[in-house]
Amino acid sequence: MRTIRFVVLAAAVPALLSLAACEDPAKDKPKATVAPASSAQAETKPAATTATTETLDVDAAASTVGFIGSKVTGKHEGKFEKIAGKITLADGKAEGGRISFEVETASVKTDAADLDKHLKNADFFDVEKFPKATFTSTEIKAGGTNGATHTVTGDLDLHGVKKSITFPVTITIAADAATGTAEFSINRKDFNITIAGKPDDLIRDDVLLKLTLKAPRKK
Repeated sequence: MRTIRFVVLAAAVPALLSLAACEDPAKDKPKATVAPASSAQAETKPAATTATTETLDVDAAASTVGFIGSKVTGKHEGKFEKIAGKITLADGKAEGGRISFEVETASVKTDAADLDKHLKNADFFDVEKFPKATFTSTEIKAGGTNGATHTVTGDLDLHGVKKSITFPVTITIAADAATGTAEFSINRKDFNITIAGKPDDLIRDDVLLKLTLKAPRKK
């Protein structure tokens, strides 16, 4: 009888562990399309050549560049505490304008102090070698998936790798501020962050990015 009980328990453990596995937070979110980075000429091209432009500074206190990473047994939410950026409007619109931001990678902050230290080393952001991560849009188009108002394409420079990514964004332009919000996933391995994690607790490749950039307009 004891042998039978042991066999039943042994068979049940993997099933229980499977049920306890952390659900992927990026599962139902849009996934960024990744392509080679734009040419230097495209990067330096003015946001708009004939429109009246308005360049606004992002309010770091009212903005967030955050992320959620996960593994089989859990997830961690984090953000960068030191960010800067600009939103350029063309004739008062996002189309033909530009969005850019940068973060200091050493300012990463999560829900676990030990994880903060690990994220700063060579396994992840390697902050001494790559002190900043940047994004500069190359195109902003009206309309987007999952109810977004726009689709943004631009160059993400992360961990020493620069690639063009495309993702949906909701952009709101009011009299007092321009705001852009987005939630989408990227594959960390596209940016040479390849640590696997423990054999029994693997780190998922997809990381959910959560962006809110707010830039006040001058009155």
